[in-house]
Amino acid sequence: MASVAADREAEKTVKAPAAGPFSAFERMVAWRYLRSRRKEAFISVIAGFSFIGIMLGVATLIIVMAVMNGFRTELISRILGINGHMIVQPIDGPFTDYADLTQKFAAVPGVRMALPLVEGQTLASGRAGAGSGALVRGIRPEDIEKLTEVSSNIKFGDMAGFASGEGVLVGSRLASSLGITAGDDITLVSPEGDVTPMGVNPRVKSYPVSGVFEIGMSEYDATIIYMPLPEAQLYFNADGLVQSIELFVDNPDAVDGIRPLVEAAAGRQVHITDWRQRNQTFFSALQVERNVMFMILTLIVLVAALNIISGLIMLVKDKGSDIAILRTMGASSGSIMRIFFMTGAAIGIVGTLAGVVLGVIVCLNIESIRQFFSWLSGTVLFDPELYFLSQLPAEMSFSETLSVVIMALALSFLATIFPAWRASKLDPVQALRYE
Repeated sequence: MASVAADREAEKTVKAPAAGPFSAFERMVAWRYLRSRRKEAFISVIAGFSFIGIMLGVATLIIVMAVMNGFRTELISRILGINGHMIVQPIDGPFTDYADLTQKFAAVPGVRMALPLVEGQTLASGRAGAGSGALVRGIRPEDIEKLTEVSSNIKFGDMAGFASGEGVLVGSRLASSLGITAGDDITLVSPEGDVTPMGVNPRVKSYPVSGVFEIGMSEYDATIIYMPLPEAQLYFNADGLVQSIELFVDNPDAVDGIRPLVEAAAGRQVHITDWRQRNQTFFSALQVERNVMFMILTLIVLVAALNIISGLIMLVKDKGSDIAILRTMGASSGSIMRIFFMTGAAIGIVGTLAGVVLGVIVCLNIESIRQFFSWLSGTVLFDPELYFLSQLPAEMSFSETLSVVIMALALSFLATIFPAWRASKLDPVQALRYE
C-alpha cells in the first residue's frame, strides 16, 4: 500500500470532492499526474514526445499551407497580371466597333479596364540567327501603361518607341535566346501573309526593339512580344478590327456575377471565357497538391495522438492503486474518467497552442530564415533564377489555421477517451488485491 503515502495530500482533498464536471479536485489530481516524478520518468518522456509531436505537426501544417497559399497568390498575380480575367470574343461577326465596346465594358460595375487585342503566332529571329516561336499581342499604346506587370518591369530600353507606334516590347528570355536587346531589330515571320497567284506568301517584317521586359514567368518572358495595335492590325491583315477584348475586374473570384452584365453591355452574341476556365488544369493541380499535403502532414499529428494513448494507458496501469483508493473514498467513475481525460487533453491543448505560435513566428520570418539557412549551407536556397520569385512567399489563412487547430484538438481529445474510459472501469477490489 505504498501508493497511500504518495497520495496523502490527495486524500485530504477527496474528503469532499466537488460535484460537477472538471471540479477543483479533478483538476488538482490531473495536474499531479502531469508532473514528472522519478519513478514515472518514462511516462513523462512519452508525454514529452507527444507534446513535441503535436507542436511540430501543427506548426508544419500551418507553415506548409501558408507557403502553398503564397505560391498560389504569386502565380495568380503574375498569370493574371498580363492576361484578362475575362475574354470577350465575337460570334456573329468581327469586332469592328471595338472602340465603343471597350468603353461600354469599362463602364460595367466591377470591371477595372478593358483592352482590345490582336494576337497571332510568328517566328521571331534576331542576331543569333536561330528562330523561336513567339506570340505577338497587339495592344494600344495607352493600354500598355495600364499593364503594370509589363510597363513597370522594363529591364532594358524604354517604352518611347512603342508609344510612337514604331517599336515592339520583347520578353527577356526571348531576347536572350535571339541575342538581341533594346535598340536592335527583330524579324517576325507570319504564315498569314499576302495572297498571290502563287499562293499565300509568309509575311516577313523587321521591327526595332523599344524595350525588353521581364515579368518573372518563364513561359511569358520566352514567348510574348507586344506590338502597337495599329501595326499589329496591318501585320495580321486585321485592319479596323480586333479578335478579342480582355476585361480586368476588381475581384477575379467574382467573374460569375459580372458575366451577365458584360453580355448585356455587348448588345450582341459574344463568347466569354474567364481565367478559371483557361487555367483550370493548372489550378486544379495546385488544389489537389494542397489537399494531399494536408492529409500527409496530418499523419504527424495522428502519430503524436497515438503517443498520448500509449502514455495514458501506461499511466493508468501505474496508478491502478491510486484509482482504487479514490474510488473507495467516494470518487465516481465519471470523476476518474474526467481526471485522465484532462491529463491527456492538456498535452494536446498545450502542444497545439505551442505549434500555432511556432508556425506563426516561422511564417512571419520565413524569408529571414531562408536567408539564414542559405548562409549556413553556403548555397542559394530557392534560387530566383529557377523559381522566378525574389523571395519565399507565405500567406496565412485564418480559416486554414483554424481548421488545423480544430483537427489537432479533435485528435488529441479522441486519443484520451479510451484510456480515460479504461481508468473509470477499473475494479478497485482487483486493483488493491494485486498491490
